[in-house]
Amino acid sequence: MTETTMDDVAAFQEAWRRELPQIDTGPMAVLGRINRIAAKTSDGICAVFERHGLERGEFDVISTLRRSGPPYTLTPTELYRTLMITSGGLTHRLARLEKAGLIERRPSQEDRRSLLVCLTSAGARKVEAAFAEDMALEAELLSALPPDKREQLASLLKELAASVEAR
Repeated sequence: MTETTMDDVAAFQEAWRRELPQIDTGPMAVLGRINRIAAKTSDGICAVFERHGLERGEFDVISTLRRSGPPYTLTPTELYRTLMITSGGLTHRLARLEKAGLIERRPSQEDRRSLLVCLTSAGARKVEAAFAEDMALEAELLSALPPDKREQLASLLKELAASVEAR
């Protein structure tokens, strides 16, 4: 898209400027596009996980375990804080993943009352395959931007994310 090409967000801004000229629609140019991109890419990314027999939330759990490094084990509290979900939401995901043989829950050596969540070798193989396919899809989705623009965009989004999270 060139600078002069009108996309949906620009059309929405133009319409709002006409209807409510006193309101600055500048934020829509960024956040509106972020939301639209997320909505338009979500189905394709979820389809990747489904091909590997995973829901997106399940992928999130086993990918968090895999990237934690050996021994690929975390406490449920570490998992739900990292994933920013409720403990109840995590419990449901863990039950499905355990039933599928992708994780195991083992007693903690430090505190016998608590369980550790451990990635199985089957879980590691599955998450690695799904992650590789996901990254290939995401690279394809970003291929319209040259590497320097992708780096610039990533840097700007990192800055925005930090600002939003600090609020």
